[in-house]
Amino acid sequence: MIYDYIIVGAGSAGCILASRLSENGRHTVLLIEAGGNDNSFWFKIPVGYARSYYNPAVNWMYSSEPEAELQDRSIYVPRGKVQGGSGSINAMIYVRGARDDFDDWKSAGNSGWGYDEVLPYFRRLETHARGSSEWHGAEGPIHITPMRGMTHPITDAFLESCGSLQLPLNEDFNGASIEGAGVYDVNTNNGRRSHSSAEYLRPALKRPNLTIERYAQAERLVFGEDGRVTGVDVIQNGTRRRFTAGREVILAAGAVGSPQLLQVSGIGDGKALSSAGVETRRHLPAVGQNLQDHLCASFYYRATIPTLNDEFGSLFGQMRLGLQYLLTGKGPFSMSVNQAGGFFRGRPDEERPNIQLYFNPLSYRIPKDPKAGLKPEPYPGYLICFNSCRPTSRGSISIASGDPSAKPLIRPNYLTTDRDIDEVLQGSRLVRRIASASALSSLTAEEISPTPRVESDEALMDYFRENSGSIYHLCGTCAMGPDQASSVVDSRLKVHGVPGLRVVDASIFPNITAGNINAPTMMVA
Repeated sequence: MIYDYIIVGAGSAGCILASRLSENGRHTVLLIEAGGNDNSFWFKIPVGYARSYYNPAVNWMYSSEPEAELQDRSIYVPRGKVQGGSGSINAMIYVRGARDDFDDWKSAGNSGWGYDEVLPYFRRLETHARGSSEWHGAEGPIHITPMRGMTHPITDAFLESCGSLQLPLNEDFNGASIEGAGVYDVNTNNGRRSHSSAEYLRPALKRPNLTIERYAQAERLVFGEDGRVTGVDVIQNGTRRRFTAGREVILAAGAVGSPQLLQVSGIGDGKALSSAGVETRRHLPAVGQNLQDHLCASFYYRATIPTLNDEFGSLFGQMRLGLQYLLTGKGPFSMSVNQAGGFFRGRPDEERPNIQLYFNPLSYRIPKDPKAGLKPEPYPGYLICFNSCRPTSRGSISIASGDPSAKPLIRPNYLTTDRDIDEVLQGSRLVRRIASASALSSLTAEEISPTPRVESDEALMDYFRENSGSIYHLCGTCAMGPDQASSVVDSRLKVHGVPGLRVVDASIFPNITAGNINAPTMMVA
């Protein structure tokens, strides 16, 4: 069968594309997904993401190459390998990004991508709990829930500390401005994960013109004699199959998967492809370049009052929270553990907010052993995590060989600019200022790590290099732009010089957005 459109990847973007392209009934659409269905209860319940964090059945579980500026550590890079993609396994913080982020997309030569032009699509995307407004929609598939009023009491102390330092308070990070301290919104609906798989794809799968093939990993693109992309070769349950597209193939495999598939298909930097043993079909040097991510680290504190550590740390507490969730759909199981935070200027002279914070009334450390699971610290505690909003370091995704089943080489090149190093120090000092303000310090017994002894710039940088990790916002590797030497797709997301092929996912971001990138990824789709 020949389909009008073939979409590779049923992630946050692919699920929306499948719905939108099939909704008028005139086009046949095939959606290819390397993983299985996300119908497990644990994908529906917000805190279920802890069970998918180290689960190879639903997670690609990538790791970066050793990072020179992070003491040669390999950084863990989870990516969803399941219907819904990373949107099925993320922590659901819903942040659009700052106005400047999208205005910068437009000023880079991408007509139609300025903030005022993308805002209607953000509004179309959502049903916000507060209803329709200048900033929010009330008829979209994705349900947005403000966590304000439902957070742990110690969160109020964080906000009060920010206010006492004359840091602005913000009721809505997705409103007129992103700047300030506040409580995050999450994409949930009556206590359940509200993502593109549940809200766009599942209803759309009832249409006769939409087909999904699961456990089907794309191996290579298929080309016609004229160089046009005409289909995709996949391996499904051990059998190789070829699917043909009459109109277009659309890659929505994410910031890692999309450039990898382009490269194994012969689209990329010719010299690099030759080194990997791949014949070049289209020399496009920007494929896999421009990799951006948010790099974060946490400061840990012991509290003088009970926190979520006390409840999550005991079987009885977990059972009580589970019962609360089952009976009411509310409580910590219905929310993200990243409850508050905000966007701040690390120094007063910064032109725009450049540091994002997360305040978490549950302190835990990522275990090095995947079998250990995510467990809270054995004391009442909280953590404050920070990252740069717009890091300037750039990395790459590249293939080591033409084998499509081989994991790609992920090189983020974290902390390779002076600007990024300076912002680590800004963020570290900002965390300390907030934790030292009276409202929060009155509920704090001690700073567990890095400890007050870590005070100098050099010591703070050492702590960050030893303890930082990805916050899983990889993007930019098939960047949008007019110049074929520095970008991969044009402003219509068509791959430069390759007819019949588009990329629609976070890889097309010219620059990373401030905040979590799931919302802008869905907007793009």
